Amino acid sequence: MSNIIGLVVSVLFMGIIIMSGKLFEKAGKEASRKFIHIMLSNWWIIAIVFFDNMWVAALLPAVFVVVNYISFKTNLIKVMERDENSENKDSLGTVYYALSLLILALITFGPLQNPLVGLCGILVMGYGDGLAAVIGQAVESKKFKIAGDTKSIAGCITMCVITCMILAGFLYYNKADYWAIKSIVIAGLMTLIEAVSIKGTDNITVPLITSLLAFLMV
Repeated sequence: MSNIIGLVVSVLFMGIIIMSGKLFEKAGKEASRKFIHIMLSNWWIIAIVFFDNMWVAALLPAVFVVVNYISFKTNLIKVMERDENSENKDSLGTVYYALSLLILALITFGPLQNPLVGLCGILVMGYGDGLAAVIGQAVESKKFKIAGDTKSIAGCITMCVITCMILAGFLYYNKADYWAIKSIVIAGLMTLIEAVSIKGTDNITVPLITSLLAFLMV
């Protein structure tokens, strides 16, 4: 019964977030996209509360891998897609996002039996990467390009700080030795990985590698 309730709550939550994204369109297409990017990462908390089966946990992410790819090709969910003039208009970032959720659901709700490991990766992707883009555009700082993707010093600092906070919370909760040092090292590494991951691939490299490192450091 808990799994069924979780699915209903998940669908309602995702629907509300996607529809709410329209409220941010006045601030620009990228603002609405980043709102959805950040807020949908909180779905993992719903999954932890309700799901006890990896197949049920993986169901909606699997559906959204398909839906997001169709939307990318047809502009089905306009509020999630990039503007035609965007330098990353050919990015499959939304597909990679759902794919990361799918992979981590299968691993952390399955063999690992520790969805908190997945939570680390998903929150770093959602809040770290998402706010890095928002603050990177809002704050004046030096910008640089990697394979056509624009990055900024302010964005990198934001990514590093938020990643460090999330990892510190996870490692401290799990009573890991030298948790503070480990958090700083992982945050620095993930900031570098995010910076060099182009065309939306950070939506798969960041959550998967963060989760792996979090698991190894406990």
